[in-house]
Amino acid sequence: MTRRTELALLLLAIAVPVYAYADAGLALHGEVPSGLLGYGLGLGLLACLGHLAVRRFARHADPLLLPIATLLNGLGLVVIWRLDQSPRLRSDPGFQVAAPRQLLYSAAGLVLFAVVLVLLRDHRTLQRYTYTSMVVALVLLLLPLVPGLGLDVYGARIWIALAGYSMQPAEFAKIVIAVFFAGYLVVKRDALALAGRRFAGLALPRGRDLGPILSVWALSVLILVFETDLGTSLLFFGMFVAMLYAATERTSWLVFGLLMAAGGAVGVGSFEPHVQQRVRAWLHPMGEYLKSRQGLPGHSEQSMQALWAFGSGGLIGTGLGQGNSDLIGFAANSDFILATVGEELGMAGLVALLLLYALVVERGMRAALATRDPFGKLLAGGLSAAFALQVFVVAGGVLGLIPLTGMTLPFVAYGGSSVIANWALVGILVRISDTARRPDPEGAAGGEAYGDSDRATGGEAYGDGGAR
Repeated sequence: MTRRTELALLLLAIAVPVYAYADAGLALHGEVPSGLLGYGLGLGLLACLGHLAVRRFARHADPLLLPIATLLNGLGLVVIWRLDQSPRLRSDPGFQVAAPRQLLYSAAGLVLFAVVLVLLRDHRTLQRYTYTSMVVALVLLLLPLVPGLGLDVYGARIWIALAGYSMQPAEFAKIVIAVFFAGYLVVKRDALALAGRRFAGLALPRGRDLGPILSVWALSVLILVFETDLGTSLLFFGMFVAMLYAATERTSWLVFGLLMAAGGAVGVGSFEPHVQQRVRAWLHPMGEYLKSRQGLPGHSEQSMQALWAFGSGGLIGTGLGQGNSDLIGFAANSDFILATVGEELGMAGLVALLLLYALVVERGMRAALATRDPFGKLLAGGLSAAFALQVFVVAGGVLGLIPLTGMTLPFVAYGGSSVIANWALVGILVRISDTARRPDPEGAAGGEAYGDSDRATGGEAYGDGGAR
């Protein structure tokens, strides 16, 4: 029954983007796009691949995760194609058609989704690689700093060039580092939960237990200093604090985390020009727009253009293909793609999109609550928190709630690294939800293992030196 529900939702998740594609084509060219059939078949085949993988290897998994991710991915492809048709963007000498490449990235992401389900039969296996994942995450984060490999793109050094392609290693690092955080906190949670002194109604942690959060804070500040990547810095530190709170149930960790994040951002922003520019664009978008129009270097008009796009959309939007968000320029289909959604689908479409993201987070948290082993709880909760934080920092930046971060909106924005990594993230959540939703006959056998997970898994990985 669960898989039939998933299949029915997948058909809806394919039909909505196909309809949106036809609607955008009619608005832009007065006719249905010639590639409509190919797009529908391609998206349908990719969705069927994911569905067959879930049906075969995770038959008890949550039926909503795959359809929602497919719907977000399909809508993103439509919006990117719509921006590809813009005469303003096409007149740019550096313009490149993005939709076909995004479709290839989406195919690669769904293949990786299936590979995760095939190879990762039990999510607890990942706990064995706790410290290995830490090393891998550090390598991925440091790759953009390697001379000849890293790329400096518009002031941020977060990309690498590999075999003629560019990729953003931090998108994959967020998954790997979540594995490390989950494995580490499963072992250390009792020590971290012990209270020291009380101050202003908060149970403060002991001084000896501040080491982990100070280390992750220092890493996030270093990323901000050397890579000038505010988004990745906020994402990693926020994810760790969220997982730390989930493991210890100590509100004081959240307070410490927020204060340290704010202190680090203010400290780095006081001397880093790239961060200062983004703060100026956040505080004074109109002033930055006017200075950019005057040809003054170091100023950006995009934040103001995005706000105008949201204002033009109103409640129900101008209609797909009938907005002017392409005035934003080179980042219209990546960092600022949410502005196109807000203008052409209006507040109603924007809220619907954010609710889809909220559903992904809710289903991930539901899997975290339902699974019995502490490692799975923390891993699912951490990945869901990372997904939610990424949506927040992107949407908040474009809407003017916080400074722009340069991150991409999961599944919707153009970017191969982002869409592939987020499909892998959804694959892990599907695997954990499959374990959590297994019926009683299988759950009874698994329950014994879960109830004894600290000995069966944590003991092998840590007490016996089994971690690699």
